[in-house]
Amino acid sequence: MRVALDATALQHTTSTADFRADAGGVGRYTVQLALALAGQFPEDEYLLVSDQPFALPGAAANLHAGDPPRNVLERRWWTYGLARQLQRRKIQLFHGCNFEVPFPSPIPSVVMLHDLSPWLDQPWVDAAWRRRTARVRKRVPWLLKAGAVRHVITPSEAIRTEVIRFFHFPAGRVTAIPHAAAPQFRPSGQPSARPYFLFAGMLEPRKNVQQLLEAWRTVRAAHDLDLVIAGPQRDEAAVADSLPGVVWKGAVSDQEMAELYSHALALVYPSCYEGFGLPVIEAMQCGAPVVVSHDPALRETAGDAALLAGSAPELAAAMLAIADNPELRARLKAQSLARAALFSWERTARRTRAVYEKVLER
Repeated sequence: MRVALDATALQHTTSTADFRADAGGVGRYTVQLALALAGQFPEDEYLLVSDQPFALPGAAANLHAGDPPRNVLERRWWTYGLARQLQRRKIQLFHGCNFEVPFPSPIPSVVMLHDLSPWLDQPWVDAAWRRRTARVRKRVPWLLKAGAVRHVITPSEAIRTEVIRFFHFPAGRVTAIPHAAAPQFRPSGQPSARPYFLFAGMLEPRKNVQQLLEAWRTVRAAHDLDLVIAGPQRDEAAVADSLPGVVWKGAVSDQEMAELYSHALALVYPSCYEGFGLPVIEAMQCGAPVVVSHDPALRETAGDAALLAGSAPELAAAMLAIADNPELRARLKAQSLARAALFSWERTARRTRAVYEKVLER
């Protein structure tokens, strides 16, 4: 099988160390899926394609980078250039890793819809987010109706249900395949001199960090602890940074992130809306207790291994319970490790390739 995967989320990366900071969760999905597919199916050929420069992850013999556009016409990437490359490289199927597929296209396509955030009307959806997602918001419904997409993949059953209902897409052509934590997220490093709670992820309005900071006031009044916040910040996500005990890390490397996960009292992830919640499963694979919001996808990812907390009082109560109760921390740690063991990129790759086979057979 010869498959091309969209690598546009990896644009401007210069090394594998850049993937997390530059490409976010979509980049992580693209890289880990491509590596797992190449490793699990050495008889296949996998091509990562983009009209922008990017670093090819890993050194698998059957994983290659596509060609840049050859001329001005091929710079019309989604309507001409990509289709031309797929033909030249004799690709059989295209996997849109980031909401997009070529149209018209000489071959079948599947698309990953990570969530439905571009189409939601919620308080955390602001003008900046709408500008960033304008193309996706307009193009995806058209691609689905035009038949450009043979199959949709989602990262959770929660998002699968939303896709079927919102787009009226046939249920038999939508498959939920969960993500996983990358192998570098394992218990590691030395404990910090000070105990801390942790938030990890892109700082944007839907992550609900303001609610976490409100809860933190209550926690900090009872305990001399820190709250570490790790992740790049979007411009519209400005948050107060003068609270006692709050440590702003910004974007960090995978190694540092694994160490932060490994020794946190808990990862606290109060996001308003997610498609899967990669930081949750990364933290669990490092053995961290986890607190998540009531978001359906986060509850699905965490299973019964996390505490649920939505409002600031609930978040504060969960954090205080963890800080005050070593037995609870130990139980949650064991549950996190057991839960994370149910996920792997190899399993994700096998289920994804089964979708490829189904599409090509059809």
